[in-house]
Amino acid sequence: MHAPRGRGTGENPANRFENLHFETDEDAWVDEDPRPVRTTFLRDDSQTIINRNTADDLSFEFSVNPYRGCEHGCAYCFARTYHEYLGYSAGLDFESKIIVKENAPELLEKELAKKSYIPGKIAISGVTDCYQPIERKLQITRRCLGVMARFRQPVAMITKNALITRDIDHLAELAKYRAAAAILSVTTLDPQLARILEPRASSPRARLDAIRELAAAGIPVGVSCAPMIPGLNDSELPAILTTAKQAGASFAFYSMVRLPGAVATVFSAWLDQHFPDKKMTILNRIRETHHGKLNSSIAFERRRGAGVAADQTRAIFKVISRRLGIEPRPPELSTASFRRLSPGQDELF
Repeated sequence: MHAPRGRGTGENPANRFENLHFETDEDAWVDEDPRPVRTTFLRDDSQTIINRNTADDLSFEFSVNPYRGCEHGCAYCFARTYHEYLGYSAGLDFESKIIVKENAPELLEKELAKKSYIPGKIAISGVTDCYQPIERKLQITRRCLGVMARFRQPVAMITKNALITRDIDHLAELAKYRAAAAILSVTTLDPQLARILEPRASSPRARLDAIRELAAAGIPVGVSCAPMIPGLNDSELPAILTTAKQAGASFAFYSMVRLPGAVATVFSAWLDQHFPDKKMTILNRIRETHHGKLNSSIAFERRRGAGVAADQTRAIFKVISRRLGIEPRPPELSTASFRRLSPGQDELF
């Protein structure tokens, strides 16, 4: 099924946790609806916002995700499967039914103020992008950053949206205490590919401009070349690193694409629509990096892949990074300046 206008997929694969699902009649006469699929925003009533990281191959202790689901609509996104835990599909539901944590800033302030909280690095967007389109209106991420700036809580941001530059004031304040890092995810420099691969994310040029603005403000900023999709965008790795360095990126990292569960169905359908002649080549090359499968859950290996193709990508990344003088990992953030404030307490002079 072709993706509706402005969406990454038209597929809604069956939820693996549901016994009942619907199948369309392929012989039915269905007029194509020219209207775009509207996004529904649903309130999340969770009473906690800080999630502890238990994965050995991630560099942060905690994560905060103001939203679940993501309007950016990237067909390859591994986080699509998390929507199934909410009773939705990893396909079109993931990008059109967005769970919104409206009270995230208040919850964050309350949790940081607890005596039991031991300061550690928090990643915002550990799962879904905190700067997706609705953030421009709701400003949940901005308000969370405001809380972190008051507490001097170390935070690393990762996004595909240039909207992050709106919050330079909070990030620059945190950077004074070595408590902030920003990462722009750049998957391709080709605007035409970006438009169909990440339909509602910022353009590659806008992301590079964001790197430039963040760096000029004294905020440590890097680029995430992710995901590298063999046979589709992996050849761009040197150019992405070079262009990001020129824009002001001081560090970089990358990851290989992996397609867990229903994401394989979504991405396969995306290839059918946009690259039918290259579909099997791309899928087979992905399998070559994951021991013959489209996904890997092995710590460390799941992000870098295995095999000859993965080794070649790793070698290219190391050589280009060294040549450019760009660090292969984000800077260490400091908790030394963290201060515990009571909820609602202002800074005392």
